[in-house]
Parts: sequence; structure tokens; C-alpha cells
Amino acid sequence: MARAGLGLGVRELAALADVSTNTITRLERGEALYPRTVEAIRSALEAAGVEFIPENGGGAGVRLKP
Repeated sequence: MARAGLGLGVRELAALADVSTNTITRLERGEALYPRTVEAIRSALEAAGVEFIPENGGGAGVRLKP
């Protein structure tokens, strides 16, 4: 959701997070990744303008920073 909201392709996000395209694909399929890998992807998305929203009864989510 965050990647699509930014209009990033798998290759672009992989480059921003310094991970492989296969890693992004695995994340999006819900496969387990090392915590440091998830943090690298999260940091890249946050730097690109995504804000992660904690669970508030409706589940966790994301939005673009204004």
C-alpha cells in the first residue's frame, strides 16, 4: 500500500532500501524477513513521505505525509 501510494515500483523501492527486488516481493507476499530488513524498507518509505499509523481498532495503516 505504501509503495503504491508513492507511485514507486518494486525496483525503485528496492534501490531506496538497499535490498533486492526479490526481498520487496517477499515482503509484499507476507513472507518473513529479518527485522533489520523490514526496518530498512520502513525507513526508506518514511524518508519518501509515508507515515505509519498504529493500530487504532481498525488495524494498522499508512498515509502520505502532508
